[in-house]
Amino acid sequence: MQQAFREAILAFEEGEIPVGAVVVCQNQIIARARNQTECLTDVTAHAEILAITAASAYLGSKYLDECTLYVTLEPCVMCAGALSWAQLGRLVYAAAEAKRGFMRFGKGLLHPKTQVEFGLMGEASGQLLKDFFKQKRI
Repeated sequence: MQQAFREAILAFEEGEIPVGAVVVCQNQIIARARNQTECLTDVTAHAEILAITAASAYLGSKYLDECTLYVTLEPCVMCAGALSWAQLGRLVYAAAEAKRGFMRFGKGLLHPKTQVEFGLMGEASGQLLKDFFKQKRI
């Protein structure tokens, strides 16, 4: 999660909503990404989507069933759908997202075999998001 948090800090510094993600397979980071919706002018350029694409390219497979995605914010419904199609093995997210997080609709949005954990570095990730939006309001 620390590596995902580093990606979130980079996103913050680039003026993007500070969300970072890494994909781990066999104890090795195979993909890292951060939100890039502003720089790519693409509403789908969420950290999770970019990490899925990079991990799939690395593995040469569209399935990530033996992988863990660490992400600093609870994925949205769009990202949860993509994680489901990728058949992600495990999802670990830091901060909850009460308004747009997939858990508003339940774990059923993910693949049935995906394990979910949350809260790891939740306070730090949540504070980074608060600081970002506070800075935007000034």
